[in-house]
Amino acid sequence: MTVGRSDAARAGSVTIESLRQPLLHDASLTLRAPAQSWSRADGTMGGGVDGVYLSDVRIASSLDLRVAGSSGEHIATASADAAHVVATALLRELDEAVLPDPGVRLELHRTATADGAEFRIRVVSRQESDLRLPIAVRLLACADPVDRVKADFPSRPVSVTVGGTRASWAGEGIEARLDAPGARIALGGAELALAWGLVVPARGSAEVRFALTATDAIAVVEPDDGPALELPARAASTTDDRMRRWLGCALGDLDALRMRRRGSPHPFLAAGAPWFLTLFGRDAIWSARLMLPADRGLRIATGTLRVLAELQGTHVDPATAEQPGKILHELRRSTQTSELHGFQLPPLYYGTVDATPLWICLLHETWRAGLPLEEVRVLQPALEAALGWMRDFGDSDGDGLLEYVDETGHGLANQGWKDSGDSVQWRDGRLAEGPIALCEVQAYAHQAAVLGAELLDALGAAGGDGWRAWAGALRARFAETFWVRDARGRYPAIALDARKRPVDALTSNIGHLLGTGILSPEDEAIVADRLVSPELSSGYGLRTMSTLEAGYWPLSYHGGSVWTHDTAIVVRGLAASGFAAEARTLAEGLLAAAPAFEYRMPELHGGDAASTAPTPIPYPAACRPQAGSAAAAVAVWDALGR
Repeated sequence: MTVGRSDAARAGSVTIESLRQPLLHDASLTLRAPAQSWSRADGTMGGGVDGVYLSDVRIASSLDLRVAGSSGEHIATASADAAHVVATALLRELDEAVLPDPGVRLELHRTATADGAEFRIRVVSRQESDLRLPIAVRLLACADPVDRVKADFPSRPVSVTVGGTRASWAGEGIEARLDAPGARIALGGAELALAWGLVVPARGSAEVRFALTATDAIAVVEPDDGPALELPARAASTTDDRMRRWLGCALGDLDALRMRRRGSPHPFLAAGAPWFLTLFGRDAIWSARLMLPADRGLRIATGTLRVLAELQGTHVDPATAEQPGKILHELRRSTQTSELHGFQLPPLYYGTVDATPLWICLLHETWRAGLPLEEVRVLQPALEAALGWMRDFGDSDGDGLLEYVDETGHGLANQGWKDSGDSVQWRDGRLAEGPIALCEVQAYAHQAAVLGAELLDALGAAGGDGWRAWAGALRARFAETFWVRDARGRYPAIALDARKRPVDALTSNIGHLLGTGILSPEDEAIVADRLVSPELSSGYGLRTMSTLEAGYWPLSYHGGSVWTHDTAIVVRGLAASGFAAEARTLAEGLLAAAPAFEYRMPELHGGDAASTAPTPIPYPAACRPQAGSAAAAVAVWDALGR
């Protein structure tokens, strides 16, 4: 995910206090990409991430509900799937007598649609007489770009037009609309006051409804209207209840994250809510790879390959980091700016070092899973271009390794999956200086060259032997340069720095080497042993950084937290390399964490040890759902053979 630099000085005159990212861990979500809505547990909205969104714009930022002047007493929030949530409250002020049993219940139902959200306010009564109740809802109309919401800036006022039971407003390329059948609508600035008179029959129920919807004139993505994702039949019969429930929730979330590029028929999985409901190259590829065993008809994998091939780089442009053959990092409707982190990313941005080799790996795996060779042939030009990028541009200094560096000064400082500014550290906590050559990127490139060569052979194309030789040279170079030593013995460094020195922090990155062919069997055993050590295995999954490092902190984004998809990739690699016990150890950690998150595993959670924390500690700004974390359920289930 895009986080950017951690250097707050780049924020200029803006203070850290004014730019704290909204917390998400206790927020309630409904999702049908590209629309989403966030609220408090009781269904009200106000502050932080709360509101209704389409694409990268928030169209309403607060919601207050009163029934006969009361907000009720919230008692429960339930979600049947990613698109629906109901908050239940008691209206004890309306009870006919003081009794232990409440007699009037308020339900606020919210349903995500592909263009916004629908709301249903339902009152249920057991009273013996009718209730005549005034219903009042207050909404704040807005048009807030998501990067401003992420920086916790207040909503900007918009001009609202009211006509009958409808209202409309516009901004940031969005046209928004409120429909409130039967309501009286009053306007005060950008605040909309909705009022109904509701008659609830004796021992009955009654309801009112309203909807917030929008259209996006400059949208680059749109909802995918293809068939819903479903659990494989054998997954539904798994004997582990935790696994079954995680899978069920995950497939529902993945279904809600399905999208297409506007004007393209090819589906992919948006990276995650609330900040990343769009196409991210690395995230889309890893999500497709992890969920491949549940991808009926290979629709998501094939769609991901094709949409990324459509946007593959064709020329050199330092401003966007585009290069011939390169797979993009992210696609947005407008420039993304972070005041605090100091980056400014163009709408089509290619600042990633790993998406290109990962695309090749996904193509091979999809072919092996049943994609007809003739369909692979359609992607042959993209395959050859992606292979060429690794040699001609990925290896910028000709040393046989893939490196990255931000040439603009306002792009991403780190361009692997750990893309925060402090993610590549020495054991003593110093930051490594770029260009950086990450260990896992060398593994991806090695695997991509070997698998790409196999694809070329199958297609009857030339070049396979040359790519196998290139992979062999990379493997030898890795063995010569990446290994470091501590008191326990040898292990792979996270990266080489600008001076080609191995950066010696012990991190989860080494787990991505497994199953790629870059390590010998003996070295795979060394890595497997390190991964399940108490320093890296938290009991709730794999820590991103060992507890022995100076930079370790359990709530550090990439320096000690546990990322669900990261752990699942490593479980997958351990299983593929024959380390079944180690794979099960890390998988059991995720399964132990899942109930605490109601089986909707977040992007990441705290790295506190299960031996000291009776429940995993949320990382409060983590995306949830996140495509990689949801797809991780399928990968873990498949790796364990459950």
